[in-house]
Amino acid sequence: MDTKLHTFLTLCQTMSYRLAAERLHLSQPAVTKQIQALEQSLQTKLFYYDGHTLHKTEKCLLLERYAITRQYQFEELQLAIAEKERKLLRIGATKTIGDYVLIDGIRNYLNDPSHELSLVVDNTKHLLQMLDENQLDFAVIEGTFSKTKYDSYLLRMEPFVGICAKDSPLCGRAVPIDTLLKETIIIREEGSGTRRIFEERLAASGYELNDFSRKVSISSFVSIKALVAAGIGISFLYQSVVDSEENIGTFTVDGLTAPHAFHVVYTRNTNAEKYSRQFLSGDKNLLPEEG
Repeated sequence: MDTKLHTFLTLCQTMSYRLAAERLHLSQPAVTKQIQALEQSLQTKLFYYDGHTLHKTEKCLLLERYAITRQYQFEELQLAIAEKERKLLRIGATKTIGDYVLIDGIRNYLNDPSHELSLVVDNTKHLLQMLDENQLDFAVIEGTFSKTKYDSYLLRMEPFVGICAKDSPLCGRAVPIDTLLKETIIIREEGSGTRRIFEERLAASGYELNDFSRKVSISSFVSIKALVAAGIGISFLYQSVVDSEENIGTFTVDGLTAPHAFHVVYTRNTNAEKYSRQFLSGDKNLLPEEG
C-alpha cells in the first residue's frame, strides 16, 4: 500500500500528528511532510485546525473511505499473488450478538478443519474503528453506523423485551410505563448498545431512568438475569439473551419493546460481504432477512 496513504490513515485514526508519528515510528515533521505531499498531489486540503483540535475536511472523508477500501484490497491482492486462500476469518460482534446469536454459526463454521476464526466482542464504536484499521473482515452490530462510509445488510430484526421473574404479576402482560416506575430497573453500563436503545425509547416516551424508584447498573448479562429471576428488579434485553431462561418471564411496553435491527457491516467495495455470507450460510438461523 502507498506509504503516504498508510500515513494518512494513521492520522485519520489518531487525529494527532504526534500520536501518528509515534505509531509509525517516524518524526512528526516526516508525518507532516507526507500529508502535505498528499494534499499537494490531490490539490485539496485534508485536515484543518480549530484552535488546538484537528478536524477532517469533506475531501478527507472521501479519501479516507477510498484508502480503507484500498488497504483491504491490497491484502487480498497479496493473497491472490501468493496463490493462497484466506484461512482466518476476523469477525467483530457487539455483546448480545457475540455471546448469544453467533455461537451456533461459529460452531458450524469451525466444523470445517480448514477454517480459522477470530471473534472480538466489543462495543460498536470500537468495532467500527477496527474495521477502519483493517483488523476485521466484518462486524455484526446492534448500534448505529454511517451508511455512506460502510456497506451493510440486515441480518435480522431482534425482539427487544421487558424481563421479570417468572412469578411476577408483569409476566406475559402488556404493561403501561407508569406501572413500571415503582420497580427497580436493572440496566447495562453506560455505553452499551442495550442501554442506549432503552434510554432513547424511554426518552421518546417522555420518561428517563431517574423516574424509576431505583436503578442498578450492571455490565454482566449473567448477573442481570440472576437478579431479575430472583425478583430484585426488571430489565430490558434482547429476546435471544433470555430464550433458555426458565425462571424469567417477559412483558411488553408500548413504545419501549419493539424489534431492533442487527446489521452486518463491512468495508465498502471489498470481498468482505462474500466472506460474511459464507459464514452465515452455515446456520439457517443466521440467514439474513430478505429485503
